[in-house]
Amino acid sequence: MTTTTAAQPLLTINDLGKQYGPKVVLRDVNLTIQQGEFVALVGMSGGGKSTLLRLIAGLEKMSTGTLTYPDVAPVIRVMFQDDRLLPWMTVRQNITFKRNDAALQARSQKMLARVGLEKWADQYPAQLSGGQKQRVALARALMAKPQLLLLDEPLGALDALTRRKMQDLILQVCQEEQLTTILVTHDVEEAARMADRTIVIKDGTNRYAEKGPDKDDPAAVGVVADQILHDIIDPEGGPA
Repeated sequence: MTTTTAAQPLLTINDLGKQYGPKVVLRDVNLTIQQGEFVALVGMSGGGKSTLLRLIAGLEKMSTGTLTYPDVAPVIRVMFQDDRLLPWMTVRQNITFKRNDAALQARSQKMLARVGLEKWADQYPAQLSGGQKQRVALARALMAKPQLLLLDEPLGALDALTRRKMQDLILQVCQEEQLTTILVTHDVEEAARMADRTIVIKDGTNRYAEKGPDKDDPAAVGVVADQILHDIIDPEGGPA
């Protein structure tokens, strides 16, 4: 993905911390996310990646620190590993929530075409594959015209081929819609292949930052993926 040059960041995180009772999950997190940037968050399970995403989404309150936007808070949408589709609604109804507004219906048609599901608009979730369900979830997220898209391991349950196709689709959509995107993933190759920048969350804070390689060079992607993996397991890691 090509990063959009911007005069100011979309989001600045300063000294962010989160704890549940005595347990500290995140501490002293400092990050700047540029407009149009695709950032991946990686790290060990339980390291705080998804917690950080939920704090950015406003689904939880931080214990310390600040999240700062340059002007007004952007429209934010989240995609989860669970597609969270309502089984009693059709594909179109799931992304419009049965609202019959003409403009909304027109946008739903456009978004379904964008993710290649216009022919499945009247199908129910039970009739779809796992990859198709995640395409619906992506279309639903796009309906609100978000400036910031948060991806919490949305491809984790997909088979390898479907996962690769979804990676390509997400990259294409994010570029065409000029979205700022933050992806949580355990797959270091996925992070290297998709992100402009990969942040390693370790011991509750951001420890490393790796710049994304040329996405058309598999060897370069492999080198960066290996470096990200090394960063995760490196016991001597310092702040990014």
